[in-house]
Amino acid sequence: MEQRNGTPKLIIRDLSVTMGKKLILDHVNFEVEDGEFLSILGPSGCGKTTILRCLIGLLKPNTGTIHKDEVDITNFAPSKRGMGIVFQNYALFENMTVLRNVEYALRLDKSRKAESREIAMRMLRQVGLEEHANKRPHRLSGGQQQRVAIARTLALNPDVILFDEPMSALDVDTRMILRQELKDLQKQFGTTMIYITHDQEEAFAMSDRIMVMDNGVIRQIDTPDNIVKNPADDYVRRFVLHNLQLKIESLSRFSQSSSEGAEQQA
Repeated sequence: MEQRNGTPKLIIRDLSVTMGKKLILDHVNFEVEDGEFLSILGPSGCGKTTILRCLIGLLKPNTGTIHKDEVDITNFAPSKRGMGIVFQNYALFENMTVLRNVEYALRLDKSRKAESREIAMRMLRQVGLEEHANKRPHRLSGGQQQRVAIARTLALNPDVILFDEPMSALDVDTRMILRQELKDLQKQFGTTMIYITHDQEEAFAMSDRIMVMDNGVIRQIDTPDNIVKNPADDYVRRFVLHNLQLKIESLSRFSQSSSEGAEQQA
């Protein structure tokens, strides 16, 4: 595993969650550096979204602690954690304009209410949606709605943003564009990002490190390059590398077929 020399933004120790008789998370331990893009990769039911819910404060773990900037936030309310979250289904208010959606939470904060409109417009400019400020969400494409959700989260200036499979409902072209935009925003704002996904290609394209999960445990956490060179076990080799290779080969065959078709038409 690569040696990390950065400053931990989050330190998670001995995190366990049980629902009924089922163990969802089994004594999970990991750290996230300040300004890092960490993807949590795994199949449905592996516990990755449960980690997200514990981090944001929507679920109390049975055991373990969550420290942020050396402060134990395990029992903090979600609003006191300095984190934002972007959901898969956007969670926008359909009865409000795009601008009102972005400034909604700001208006609830007395210290920022006076400048909420200015902050919201600045965030919409950052995600390329300024001209859509007065539209309702249903008039936007799925990718544009997800940009609104990202702008709304950025407007609150969290130092950690959690993403719960935010692109799984989008088409391939839109996902590719949003990936790059998300990385650009991370560099611009210096925000720590934790990204939940089941898509191997997505994780490798975006992440500084990837945390591979299976049945409530971490199988490997490392850089994409190190995972390719030194998979921790057969599960990582099969779920991550084998499936990634299949996607690459499928894309290669599609590209070759498209190229041959174009040549025949010419």
